[in-house]
Amino acid sequence: METDTTHQSPTVPQFSVFLQNRVGALLSVVKLLHDAQILVLGISLQDSVDVTVARLVVSDPDQVGTLFIERGIPYVKNDVLVVQLKEGAEGFGKCLTAFLQAETNIHIAYPLLAQPGGFSAIVMHVEDIDLGASVLTAKGYKVLKQNDISR
Repeated sequence: METDTTHQSPTVPQFSVFLQNRVGALLSVVKLLHDAQILVLGISLQDSVDVTVARLVVSDPDQVGTLFIERGIPYVKNDVLVVQLKEGAEGFGKCLTAFLQAETNIHIAYPLLAQPGGFSAIVMHVEDIDLGASVLTAKGYKVLKQNDISR
């Protein structure tokens, strides 16, 4: 009997979507997801002259990959950590200190739009995902899984 480990991982999938830098490009992707009943739970934008990279954490990552392939939307899927900050903004500084002490880099960080359990949360793409998860757990942080942030 196979065990489903999809929702047991301490990581959450992040989709980096490559959009033409034009008015309405992001809206069309968000509308596509909305029409498929998928929520954007976290978003970060990196804009340049000719392309925008939208990094998304969503409520149904399995369906998003299929949807993007069907629609020909270029994307890359990476694993990220989602960290619950029970102390709010003060917890963010302590979280960063934990990474500094472990001498590991944070490549990307942005807040989650949803508040799982009523607490703030931050999405982090770190240099070493396993080390990052263990450092945060050792410091008492809750590293959220996909089923913690999806409805």
